[in-house]
Amino acid sequence: MLRGLIHSAVSSSSAAALPRQRLLASSGGGVGSSLLTASRHPNNPSVHVSYYPIRSFFFSGKGDDGDDNNGKGGGGKKGDDDGNDAKKDDKSKKYDVDSVDDAEDRPKSSKVTKTFLGGTSSTSSSSPPDSSSSGNGARSPTKLGFGEEAPRYPHLLALPIVSKPFFPGVVSTITLTDPKTITAIENLSKEGTRYVGCFLRKDAPSGVTENGLIVDTPELITDPSELYSTGTFSQIMAINQGPGIGPEHMHAHPTRQDWDRMGGDGNGGGEADRRNGAGVGGLGQMQHHETDERFHHDDDDQPNTATVLLSTHRRIDLLSVDNVGPPIDVSVSHWDRMAYNPAAGTQTDDTIRALTNEVLSCIREVAQLNPLFRDHLRFFPNRVDSSDPFRLADFVATVSTGSPEELQAILEERDAEMRLHKALVLITKEKEVSKLQQEISAKVEEKMSEAQKKYFLNEQLKSIKKELGMEKDDKEALLQKYRKQLKEYPAIPKEANDVIESELEKLSTLEKNSTEFNVTRNYLDWLTAIPWGLVSDDTFDIDAARKVLDRDHYGMDDVKDIILQFIAVGKLKGKIQGKILCLSGPPGVGKTSIASSIADALGRKFFRFSVGGLSDVSEIKGHRRTYVGAMPGKMIQCLKNTGSMNPLILIDEIDKLGRDFRGDPASALLEVLDPNQNGSFSDHFLDVPIDMSQVLFMCTANDLSTIPGPLLDRMEIVQLSGYDVPEKIAIAEQYLIPKAMKESGLLVEKVKEEVEKVVAEEEKEAKESSADDVDKEAPEVTPEEEKEFVPGDGVPESLTIDITALESLVRWYCREAGVRNLEKHINKITRKLALQIVAEKEGTELTDKSKRKSDSWSVTEENLDDYVGKPLFTSDRMYEKDPLPNGIVMGLAWTSMGGSALYIETQAIIRGKDADGKRRGGGTLKVTGQLGDVMNESTQIAYTVARARLAEKQSEHTYFDDYDIHMHVPEGATPKDGPSAGVTMVTAMLSLALDRPVRNDLAMTGEVSLTGKVLAVGGIKEKTMAARRAGIKCIVFPAENKRDFDELPDYLKEGLDVTFASDYADVFGVAFGN
Repeated sequence: MLRGLIHSAVSSSSAAALPRQRLLASSGGGVGSSLLTASRHPNNPSVHVSYYPIRSFFFSGKGDDGDDNNGKGGGGKKGDDDGNDAKKDDKSKKYDVDSVDDAEDRPKSSKVTKTFLGGTSSTSSSSPPDSSSSGNGARSPTKLGFGEEAPRYPHLLALPIVSKPFFPGVVSTITLTDPKTITAIENLSKEGTRYVGCFLRKDAPSGVTENGLIVDTPELITDPSELYSTGTFSQIMAINQGPGIGPEHMHAHPTRQDWDRMGGDGNGGGEADRRNGAGVGGLGQMQHHETDERFHHDDDDQPNTATVLLSTHRRIDLLSVDNVGPPIDVSVSHWDRMAYNPAAGTQTDDTIRALTNEVLSCIREVAQLNPLFRDHLRFFPNRVDSSDPFRLADFVATVSTGSPEELQAILEERDAEMRLHKALVLITKEKEVSKLQQEISAKVEEKMSEAQKKYFLNEQLKSIKKELGMEKDDKEALLQKYRKQLKEYPAIPKEANDVIESELEKLSTLEKNSTEFNVTRNYLDWLTAIPWGLVSDDTFDIDAARKVLDRDHYGMDDVKDIILQFIAVGKLKGKIQGKILCLSGPPGVGKTSIASSIADALGRKFFRFSVGGLSDVSEIKGHRRTYVGAMPGKMIQCLKNTGSMNPLILIDEIDKLGRDFRGDPASALLEVLDPNQNGSFSDHFLDVPIDMSQVLFMCTANDLSTIPGPLLDRMEIVQLSGYDVPEKIAIAEQYLIPKAMKESGLLVEKVKEEVEKVVAEEEKEAKESSADDVDKEAPEVTPEEEKEFVPGDGVPESLTIDITALESLVRWYCREAGVRNLEKHINKITRKLALQIVAEKEGTELTDKSKRKSDSWSVTEENLDDYVGKPLFTSDRMYEKDPLPNGIVMGLAWTSMGGSALYIETQAIIRGKDADGKRRGGGTLKVTGQLGDVMNESTQIAYTVARARLAEKQSEHTYFDDYDIHMHVPEGATPKDGPSAGVTMVTAMLSLALDRPVRNDLAMTGEVSLTGKVLAVGGIKEKTMAARRAGIKCIVFPAENKRDFDELPDYLKEGLDVTFASDYADVFGVAFGN
């Protein structure tokens, strides 16, 4: 029939002699081309004939001008009219290769265009009207061939695929992202050549490279070796640009719904296909106008991706890649259908039958285990012939989840037995995976069942309790809980009570699952958690309070006296009012720890929070309720946590408050720390006044200069100076050493049988006592101060830390103002002692650094370095010579370590003479030693004062005019600042100019003004301790600091010759005499 149709267009005698050449023909510009074999008609050169060695073709009606206008209709308006007339005349008649009527049945007036799947031949002939043509001139192809009936093209456009290869008889989808490939596929569909070759990629068969990168454009290759040599010959069923039929919408074997979406039916063709003569047994074809209208977009507005629906027909071998593209042009050879002819009684046939039965058995098992696999088997009778091992193996490969390489091996296998073997391996793996999946599902289902069962039982229990009146619903129970909690508070302010009642009424009307319900419930939780009217009973026993304060802290008499004053005033008034105290002092002196002792002494609850680095005002005053996760500030949280309206609140590190775009917390604290305002403190979250006037606030700070003035004005400042040597030794003996030995296990608590006996007797008496004596408190028989500790097991009785070792520790290791570093060194000693005791008991050899070197277990000054290393400070003086060299004077400075002796050095810079014999330079001052701005200004003032005093004493002296002066403060790595070294600098420069040394045991401190006045400085106690430590006998202090010196303990003042200077003349007299 095909031969006869070709003969009707081209003479067979001339067609045999047509020269064959390979041309690249395309619709609309050369992209998406197909290889054609073309020639001219020998009798009519105007007729162009192009064809393939094909086995089927279709007719396509055109307009009178014979131009298809890029597939969008021919002949302009006339073509549209013809198409409409064709619809009116005949809506069901269609010509294809299987139903070609005689030429007499065709209308005489139309022109016939024969399309040979890639080319057209226009002759003057009649053509039946195309029932499926629309006004836009779209062509409606007939059946192109399915399965073995599909054409066998030697040249194809190739599509590389990933994840898994396509198998014959299966409808699959592929998503394209390369624009050129998408355009080529569209052009193939327009031309009617709807066949491509699909080949699995070698380099990334799973779609992911070895480096874990996803292949963005799998349809692009750079080398032919990237493709496997065996693929499948597939037919384009539909093209969908953008979201459409994708892998998630498509089964391996399409369902009725899939065909409905594609416009077809489960038998491979839609109702329109059957009306137009499409075969029933094949997959059928899409109506071309559907491809154009439903899936096609204009070229000007093409999306980035396209999903192509492919129907796979047969296997093909890749012969060569003619063009790597894009698009890829390949030459292929088609496989013949491999039919299995069993030979009865042969061993091969028995093996294949056994393999087939085993495969079928595995399929049944997998179908029972895996519901998804069971869906695929619904198409098994229609798609697979169990007697055909080739198709059975292909079916197994199609529905399995094997690796791309395993599936490709089945695709390439030609032997029936080997193909079944490989399929059996795949389905066996699938069975094992399904079993594992079922086990996991059973475990999850078991857990879910238990949870559901528990939930149902709980719901039933709630319903039963509710019916019996034993339990109310959640909302009623919540309201009842709030009201019960409010009854426990003795005095709720009227304003707060009104807000609470309003919120309770609001909560009762809200739905439980609404957002407003949760917001209101959270608000009521906080309102009812505040201890309205609840206060702790204050202790008015001064003697007991003094014992508690002395139990934990040594010294600090100023703070203890203030607390005792509060207690005394409270005893007279009947209650202790709130107060704001600020403890200021160097680190490690016990500012934070004494606050807890004060709370114990007063009988109040203790709450501490640090504001160091705090920059959010909401931490103090809370968040607005409109914010997600809103909550009150620290003050309200303190009241809730302590359960009292009069706790002791410690605000730690108040001198380190931050400030940024979120506000100024220091300003927010003004309301809290003002006794005249905190009686009605308002938190942003609660938005009701809270009485904070009974709270005792304590703050700690290291530097008062960084606290804002308005905030500092609201606090009572208590200055805490550092500890001197005797105080540190006493603290170490009474507190630090016992604590360290208990923590290291060197001391353990002794269990007293007498104490246990007393406890038992008192418990017996309490039970037998009368009702009047029931409320009487039993005495504490084992308070902390009465507990007795004894050496632990194996600890020598002679183990001690001698006082000489403590003195050496304080003098040469721990010079800071506090005792924190001293505690660290004592802990280090006790840990090493514990190691030596255990090692000697077990016979373990220690290193030279850890082993005990002395015969005794006593730590003394001689063996102290064996436990804590070499001393950090070796001398208190830089210059031991008496008197000191000219231009050098010792000053006294305050540091965080409690004060130190600081030398001021000056040296003249002698310069050469110029040509006239005059000395170069003179009259300048150079300063080094990492001095701050204030100290640099102090050097300039001291230089001016020194020049003035020298002019007063010796007016003819020109030393400062002749020489430059270089002043240096040793320990250049340590930053130094402050004005207190003014008098020392003046004395050092005058010593250099007058060539007169000063005493070796003289030290001085004081700020000097431009006129020579000596001004007051701070840190008198620390400077006095530093002077005694350095062996100084004579000290010069400003006259205004006499009151500070008089307050020092007598042991610090003993043996010192102190001069109080109001003018520098007084200092000059002490340093240089009259």
